[in-house]
Amino acid sequence: MLTRSALLYLSNQEGLKDFVTGFSFFKKLTTRFVAGENIEAAVNAISELNTKRCSASFDHLNESVTSATETEDEVREYLNILAQIDQSEIGSNVSIKLTQFGLEIDPELAYRNARRVVEDAARRGNFVRVDMEGSKVTQATVDVFKRLRAEFGLNDVGIVLQSYLYRTMNDARELLQIPARIRICKGAYKEPAEVAYPDKKDVDANYVNVMKLLLSSGIYHGIATHDPKMIDATINFAQSEGIRKDNFEFQMLYGIRRDLQEQLARDGYNMRVYVPYGKHWYPYFMRRLAERPANVWFMLKNLWK
Repeated sequence: MLTRSALLYLSNQEGLKDFVTGFSFFKKLTTRFVAGENIEAAVNAISELNTKRCSASFDHLNESVTSATETEDEVREYLNILAQIDQSEIGSNVSIKLTQFGLEIDPELAYRNARRVVEDAARRGNFVRVDMEGSKVTQATVDVFKRLRAEFGLNDVGIVLQSYLYRTMNDARELLQIPARIRICKGAYKEPAEVAYPDKKDVDANYVNVMKLLLSSGIYHGIATHDPKMIDATINFAQSEGIRKDNFEFQMLYGIRRDLQEQLARDGYNMRVYVPYGKHWYPYFMRRLAERPANVWFMLKNLWK
């Protein structure tokens, strides 16, 4: 198994991208989980998902934004995505990462940039999900989201929470008071025990508790998981509480558990697939693996599912 340090080293060697993609196995692995390098590839991938009764969420990959000029490029890309969704008539919304928009440069810059995208999405009748990243920017992300939510409607902008953080239940309760549409996921970043549950069983237990809180709120939320146990817990709770299938949606990553995605859609549940694309897929892909080296095995297993 590759170590975290090895994967992080490789993530910083983008010059190796062409070399490693020369190996058919690695190319198969990446093309399974990343839609492509350009927006056309992502549109095609989402069109195919739509034929299987799955909607989508666009995610433009860029993990190396270091200047205000680069953040402007990201804003233009997302405005183009929203236009492409309308033109191609695909079923998709968009997901944004505030670090792409300048959160680590200046939170005010990130807010202004995100606001431009949310404003355009609202005008088009679409929806923007503010992704959650590492714990170092959790509070700043929540703060920017609250500002956006104060200006735009419930169905214009939402946020993500991660069940491995201790703070998540309190965040969920607070955000539901606004109210807000929330995507709950387990979280993929490597976090210290000071801020996150180190044991999977505790992460799972918190996930289920937050899921129950969300589904009981009467607001449309996203239940993001590939874990059959979490899916079963969600279905069982919804059925026991008389919560209709169309009152929430399941969400999964592009290329992971396609069998489950399609089965849930056939069973009448709303299913949304998170579709990443962009020329910066290599550092994104390697860093996701480095955050939890066990993800290497997880992704390998999913090549056959």
